[in-house]
Formats: sequence, C-alpha cells, structure tokens
Amino acid sequence: MAKKEEISAYKRVQIARHKDRPKVNDYVEALFDDFVELCGDRLAKDDKSILGGIASFHGIPVTVIGHRKGKNLEENVKYNFGMASPEGYRKALRLMEQAEKFNRPIITFIDTPGAYPGMEAEENGQSIAIATNIAKMSGLKTPIISVVTGEGSSGGALAIGISDKIIMLENAIYAVLSPEGFASILWKDSKRVKEACEVMNITADSLYKFGIIDGVVREEESITTKDGFEKMIRELDSVLIKEITSLNQKDKESLVNSRYEKYRHIEGERAPVLNIGEASKWTD
Repeated sequence: MAKKEEISAYKRVQIARHKDRPKVNDYVEALFDDFVELCGDRLAKDDKSILGGIASFHGIPVTVIGHRKGKNLEENVKYNFGMASPEGYRKALRLMEQAEKFNRPIITFIDTPGAYPGMEAEENGQSIAIATNIAKMSGLKTPIISVVTGEGSSGGALAIGISDKIIMLENAIYAVLSPEGFASILWKDSKRVKEACEVMNITADSLYKFGIIDGVVREEESITTKDGFEKMIRELDSVLIKEITSLNQKDKESLVNSRYEKYRHIEGERAPVLNIGEASKWTD
C-alpha cells in the first residue's frame, strides 16, 4: 500500500476550518439516539453557540455538549461562529453538574476559534465562567470524554475540555491560541502564520506525542464527503464506547484522582501515535 502523503500543519489548520467540515449537530445525529436539547443557563439567557442535551449512546444515558457553528452565513451569525459567551459556558456547566447528579457520562465536542471576546461577554464574566468550568470539571464525579473535531483554541476550548480522555480527529487542531495570534504576538507579523503552525505543535499527532491527548481517529477520506464521514464515525463510535465502558468501571474517587494525575503529569514526549484499532494506542 502506498505511503500516505504527509500533510503540513498549515494545511491541517485549513482542513480543520473548512466550511463543509461536519458540525456538532452532525455528530449528534450520527452517534446518538433520542437526543433532547436543554437550553438556558438559569441565570440570564440561552447561548445558541453551545449545544447541550441528553441522549442515549448504545443504550447508555449520556450528556452531550458541544460548540455549535453554522453551515452558512446566516447560521454562523446566529451561532456566533462557535464562539460562546459566559451564558453558554454556564449552560454547559449546569448540564455537566446535572450529569454528575444522575451518573451520566459526559461527551463534549470541541470546535471553536475561542470564547467570544466582545465587551458584553467580558462585562458578563467571560473569564470567570471559563475558570469556573475548568475548576468544576476537574472534580466532577462522572466520566468525561472530549472530542476535538475541528478547531480547538484557547480557553473557549478548555471550558468544555477538562476530560478523562481527549480524542482528536486526524485533521483537527488544538492550541492555546490561533496561529495568526501566535505569529502576531511572538514575531509581530501575522503573515508568518505557516511558520507558526509548524512550531506550535497543534496537530493531533504532535499533541499525542507530547501526552496532551489520548488518541487520534484517522480521516482516511475527507469527512466533508458522506462516505468519508460515515467511515470516520464508525471508528469514533468504537472508540467512544470502549472508553465509556472502561471509565464507568472506575469508582468516583478513583475517577477524579486519575483525572487530576493525568493533568499533573503532562510533561514528556512519548512514542509516535499508532493507527486506529491498535489497543496500545489508547492509554488508561
């Protein structure tokens, strides 16, 4: 079999941001049964850029939360291009605490250029909402799995991404900020974005190597096509059920302690990522 063509980090950024890349609604429809959306933060309003609700996954009740982007300009504006306000993160936390109360595993889908940076969001406590989510997720006594499906950037991603297992699609990216922002800050030149992509280690394979994520789901074909999406979904489905089954076997205290140790010991480089299906790729 011919060797797969190497794709640059910059190209993966472009793929991750592609307008036709599947959105959270597509994953909900493909993976779950009986999804019921829940709205509102019980304090101010409902932020449409965060989708959340309860569903059934292989007969297991779960809570599903994800950044919501649109498929056209009208929807992008409606969902604020996937950039959540404090109300969105408070809604997410409300649903996660509900999941803990009823012993439901949580599955989050990360796809955002970052939290909304507008004045209103800052006035309403954007930084506090993100920090609160990070702190609360660290101690939730229920399994949490995050899937980075497109662009995962900054605190906007972390606010629903403190998980027992972090899985990335092959052409997704996960970073402290956008490559454009990185180049502007470090070199005072946003045109050096291609260089920034290479040095930031934002691709799935790089992040696995450094122990930031726990596994990579390959995109053997473009997931903007029906066949490519369905093939990837089959792989993702098998990974999710394996991880949920494993995490559900842990008692609550062990689960929280393991999550704490996971983030305390992200410090070293490890072996290259293995192909999907090889058991040693998925770490406990």
